[in-house]
Amino acid sequence: MITLGLSLLALLVGYLIYGKFVARVFGPDDRPTPAVAKADGVDFVPLPTWKIFMIQFLNIAGTGPIFGAIMGAWYGPAAYLWIVLGCVFAGAVHDYLSGMLSVRHEGANLPELVGAYLGRNTRRLMLVFSVLLLMMVGVVFVYSPAIILETLAGTKMEWIVAIFIYYIVATMLPIDKIIGKIYPLFAFSLLFMAAALLVGLLVKRPDLPELWTATAAANSNVPAALLGADSFMGTNPLFPCLFITIACGAISGFHATQSPLMARCMKHEKLGRPIFYGAMITEGLVALIWATVSMYFFYYGGWREVVGSEGVEAFLAQYAAGDGKTLVQYFDAPTVVKLVCENWLGVAGGILALLGVVAAPITSGDTAFRSARLIIAEAIHVGQRSIKNRLAICVPMFAAAVALLVWQMENPNGFNIIWQYFGWANQTLSVFTLWTITVYLTQRRKPFVITLVPALFMTTVCSTFLFVSPQAFGRFLPATVGYGLGAAALVTACVWFLMWYRRSIAEQ
Repeated sequence: MITLGLSLLALLVGYLIYGKFVARVFGPDDRPTPAVAKADGVDFVPLPTWKIFMIQFLNIAGTGPIFGAIMGAWYGPAAYLWIVLGCVFAGAVHDYLSGMLSVRHEGANLPELVGAYLGRNTRRLMLVFSVLLLMMVGVVFVYSPAIILETLAGTKMEWIVAIFIYYIVATMLPIDKIIGKIYPLFAFSLLFMAAALLVGLLVKRPDLPELWTATAAANSNVPAALLGADSFMGTNPLFPCLFITIACGAISGFHATQSPLMARCMKHEKLGRPIFYGAMITEGLVALIWATVSMYFFYYGGWREVVGSEGVEAFLAQYAAGDGKTLVQYFDAPTVVKLVCENWLGVAGGILALLGVVAAPITSGDTAFRSARLIIAEAIHVGQRSIKNRLAICVPMFAAAVALLVWQMENPNGFNIIWQYFGWANQTLSVFTLWTITVYLTQRRKPFVITLVPALFMTTVCSTFLFVSPQAFGRFLPATVGYGLGAAALVTACVWFLMWYRRSIAEQ
């Protein structure tokens, strides 16, 4: 528990000190923001600062810092280090500077920002890449809530239709009509749930491993075979898989597609640090809490507490029968959320769990489609003040999303396939964003190292994942070759930047 306390403190200190430094590097001023200069009553709408923060937090969070942290905690205390260092020095910097860059470019979306600094060809690539990523987000966050809601009432198909109808309405309407009204409530629910669980941890004070003692597996009181974490990590090595698994709690490229939504609602540039940097730090706090809950749940018998004696006997019986399901496989992330919240927090916890695993992904899905609409509109230069223009983009976009959803439902492993591609694509998007910001800072003779180091690191992570993961080329390549190719990607990125930097300085 000492590591958890130090990690929470480190995030707060990171916001106060490093966040202020990053904001000073960018240099916000008093120029009119897009919300004021381009107000249209649809997407460019000035909103109160507290509301923008809550919407930004929910936009970038959803279930990401919960599900990712639960799975990432299988790697033990290393998850704490990645969440803290990734959040303070990479994720929050990524979110703040991409959001502020959008503010300085009249609320431009990510592909336009990438094109402005990395060239037209990269812009075209990012246009397709980001829209596909956002479509995957929307489709994944239709299917998973529908599965959970099906257990309460109705059928899965009825819930899918209902969620899609909501998506269409939320994507079409002005941002202050639905999103501006209900998002703060859901954001508060996520924060309240995290705070209540932190209190629960402080009361229980479980004997968790510290960074300086041993790994979670070494100290676990659950048999290794029953736990199943070793087999998971055998096929998903800590590097690079931890950095793909825990994305939203540390750094996530998806955030750069969401920040422009709020960049169009800010009244002053100086609000950027609490809104963008602050929302990411808050997400890191949530991820730390859920990572701790998960380590207690899996490694220290917390699952026995929340499933009860009958549940324990049922699981042990099926395990003894040899069905092959270990703790890690049997209790997936949504199940952990549901069991912990209901057991620790009672009736209120059950409601919060429902919001956490149903409402949160739905609210991430609708802003994903909204971002896709705006990216497409910006690319083809079609204004969005008219509802007719919004329909012209939304109809084919949602038709494509339905086709992807149908494929997912007809394919027995469709959800997992889309989720795996989403995880890698999400972090790859952060690579492009970090390089874009690095070029921006370099051209303005600002301390570009604050994004260069994260850009190089995430370039190596995403490249190595392609070469060593069994979901990609790892099924064909020996591990040594895969890691060698990942190192080669790092060297290539360093050489490219050095050559570009020298040419840039010469031209200036």
